Amino acid sequence: MNIPEAEELKKHWRRAIAPYQKSDTRTSLRQLASSILPYLALWALMVWSLEISYWLTLLLAIPTAGFLMRIFIIFHDCGHGSFFKTTRANAVVGFITGTLVFTPYERWRHDHAIHHATAGNLDRRGVGDVPTWTLKEFQTAPRWKRLLYRFIRNPIVLFILSPIPLFVISYRFINPKDGKREKLSVLYTDLALLGILLLAHFTIGLKAYLLVQITVMWLAGSVGEWMFYVQHQFPGVYWTRQGEWDYMVSAMRGASYYKLPKVLQWFSGNIGFHHIHHLGPKVPNYYLEKCHTFNPIFHSAYTLTPLASLRCMSLKLWDEQSQKLVGYSSLK
Repeated sequence: MNIPEAEELKKHWRRAIAPYQKSDTRTSLRQLASSILPYLALWALMVWSLEISYWLTLLLAIPTAGFLMRIFIIFHDCGHGSFFKTTRANAVVGFITGTLVFTPYERWRHDHAIHHATAGNLDRRGVGDVPTWTLKEFQTAPRWKRLLYRFIRNPIVLFILSPIPLFVISYRFINPKDGKREKLSVLYTDLALLGILLLAHFTIGLKAYLLVQITVMWLAGSVGEWMFYVQHQFPGVYWTRQGEWDYMVSAMRGASYYKLPKVLQWFSGNIGFHHIHHLGPKVPNYYLEKCHTFNPIFHSAYTLTPLASLRCMSLKLWDEQSQKLVGYSSLK
């Protein structure tokens, strides 16, 4: 495709997405209520179930984690300024939902903005993305670094071992490189979580709180990290150097359409329409499906089903020569 054709296509993308880049306060409030209230009710039911059987608690953790994922999507939309019309409303709800998902709002908002501004850019990797080396970088790295990379990219580490350290531990510490606003958000979130811990200590007890919260956080975090992974690590994904990188092309070719069953689509807040989200971060989650469905120009996005997405686990390195993600077998 030549440059004039590419620019014309991008104009079509902009026009198609423009009507959906607005929030609807009533819809946002309904979604907020239908996510937080069931989550709190199920959370309380999990505490009650501890007196009966922990197997029942684990069973209840599944829908509870689903609602926590929806809360994270609301938090995510607030970070993009798309959930409510005003910055203040997004910040207030972002802080509340951020506390529920153990994530400091302003710090995450800053890092996630960098992710959107650099996704698919080989020269600006490292913030808010899955660590991805080029084939050449892996081949020329010292052995210990190659082993470390293999460890980090191992599915057990990515989707099973990392959610708790990431959300429960790493976000509790201030990054010295962050600005004042980001540092304060970490402090305020930590103080809010400390208040919750004290409340739990004097009511249900810390043991009950941790048994419930850690279980739900781990399950929601594992599924969430898997979804983020497959939406940026798939066959045909877009990666290029700074000089050739294009934001809109990165959105359409560097983010997949994860076609989920309706119930999973609902719990994940339509984030499977990730190409639409990257193209227009101001589109609230409840308009993503409509934007995709009624604009055939977006139907060319790389589509993944849950079964097809499993093969994405074998993709480990970016081969600049063939312009595709490859597995370790390509090293032979």
